[in-house]
Amino acid sequence: MAPVPSFPVKVGHIDDVQELKKTKPSSIPERFVRDMMERPKLATVTTPSSCNLNIPVVDLSKLLNSQDFHEIKKLSSSCEEWGFFQVINHGIDLDLLEKMEKIAMEFFMLPLEEKQKYPMSPGTVQGYGQAFVFSEDQKLDWCNMFALGVEPHFIRNPKLWPTKPLEFSETIDIYSREIRKLCKNLLKYIAVSLGLNEDIFEEMFGVAVQAVRMNYYPACPRPDLVLGLSPHSDGSALTVLQQGKCSSVGLQILKDNVWVPVQPIPNALVINIGDTIEVLTNGRYKSVEHRAVTHQEKDRLSIVTFYAPSYEIELGPLQKLVDENNPCKYKRYNHGEYSMHYVTNKLQGKKTLEFAKI
Repeated sequence: MAPVPSFPVKVGHIDDVQELKKTKPSSIPERFVRDMMERPKLATVTTPSSCNLNIPVVDLSKLLNSQDFHEIKKLSSSCEEWGFFQVINHGIDLDLLEKMEKIAMEFFMLPLEEKQKYPMSPGTVQGYGQAFVFSEDQKLDWCNMFALGVEPHFIRNPKLWPTKPLEFSETIDIYSREIRKLCKNLLKYIAVSLGLNEDIFEEMFGVAVQAVRMNYYPACPRPDLVLGLSPHSDGSALTVLQQGKCSSVGLQILKDNVWVPVQPIPNALVINIGDTIEVLTNGRYKSVEHRAVTHQEKDRLSIVTFYAPSYEIELGPLQKLVDENNPCKYKRYNHGEYSMHYVTNKLQGKKTLEFAKI
């Protein structure tokens, strides 16, 4: 099973934000209102020109067809300087992306009582609800989540796989297989960009762990007071994000202490480096803090896949990337222990990675 806490978790009452939106509240419930320092500045929510930064774009077809030197270099600089990039010509059928978005939206549009048949228990990360909530006074994200463990099969909880909408499970399986291929390809070229054997990550990871999470961010009457998702880095090796068409711009990454909005490119997928790759590359490629903000009028949907090593794997900086100029920055640890540490702590910037630092 996926890691679960060994301690009782009391989270208090958690409002469902889609239901809150229906009531058209005149004020935001206090548990969603962020402290002054955490509140997003509306000027940066949708305007990348305010900081004149756009995340890089990598063309996977150029890597697959010829291992194009310039594209390898672009991939390397994307991972080193940004930790984020958008990938185009990724090879995943656009009809499948559309179908995945459709069934995710159909799930979130189900009546609340239907969605609550698949509850996310406090302290866990599978099911419907809010993840990473561990106390009754913790600030909540303006977001509904539905998350499932996908691979290997033993991490699945069959009781949480819904019967509605029809074809939900089948679509998740097909989609996840395609995303898995994409992650393997990307890791191959990330290895090449580091001067490593192209199969090093696949050989090291064993049967990779894969999970999918769908996020629904309803429009919020006061987007200046809330966050859709708290700032954090991902514990995965790679994270693949599909942003819903016609959704508001919500994803932001922290670059040079500026929150940069990620403007979706049609049919592209957003890739980010997780803590695992930061550790393996001894900090050369860095996981990056990111968050989600809300919009006053538009809802937002995103579908996120996390790809990580098997829980049994021991991880640490690769020897080839450690020398007298780049001394070892991280200890060796068991990935299952790190995963437990990650899912049993609230989202708080890159604080979780302190677990691995020397």
